[in-house]
Amino acid sequence: MKKIIVLISGSGSNLQSIIDNINSKNIKGEIVEVISNENGAFGLTRAKNANINTFVLDHRLYKTRDMYDKALLKRLSSLNPDLIIMAGFMRILTPIIPNYFKGKILNIHPSLLPLYPGLDTHQKAINNKDKCHGVSVHYVSPVLDGGPLIAQGRIVINNDEVSTLIKRIHKVEHLIYPLVIKYICDEKIYFDIALNKIIYKDIDVKDDIIKKDYEI
Repeated sequence: MKKIIVLISGSGSNLQSIIDNINSKNIKGEIVEVISNENGAFGLTRAKNANINTFVLDHRLYKTRDMYDKALLKRLSSLNPDLIIMAGFMRILTPIIPNYFKGKILNIHPSLLPLYPGLDTHQKAINNKDKCHGVSVHYVSPVLDGGPLIAQGRIVINNDEVSTLIKRIHKVEHLIYPLVIKYICDEKIYFDIALNKIIYKDIDVKDDIIKKDYEI
């Protein structure tokens, strides 16, 4: 059973979907701790309700990003996780953490990368009159939203406003993120450091990643 740490900053809706999938035995893993940089994050309440240990590491108490990441690295390494999941963790990591945990950190980003790294992805998709929008699950690297892609979930934009598009994208996140985590915990997906590539076992992939279309 894989030891999982989840990093959050806010409401923790993706955290909840992971907890639900663990409780239903769909994911063969255990969340050993939920870490937040925000003391008031509702995701901490979700974790406590599920009897999961929580830890707050407030970035405001550190003068520099490097100092914060060194403190975060110390906490993460002390727990010796098999997998670190960024689930709405609103911090840009310095290279120290992705380099130390190469192939062990996941992130989910609300766009079809390499389109729209960073913020305001939904508005950009609408402004550019994109036919489709989606989410990308990737391993975290020192490059912002630029790590190796594992999976993408796509929906058709149907005259959406930003608010409706966000709601639809959240539903996709809650489906595809637990799926990827399940595959990793089942050892059907892993990152081969020597080959510097993602290995898939008995999984259908397209263009070297998992691609799924959702009608949501």
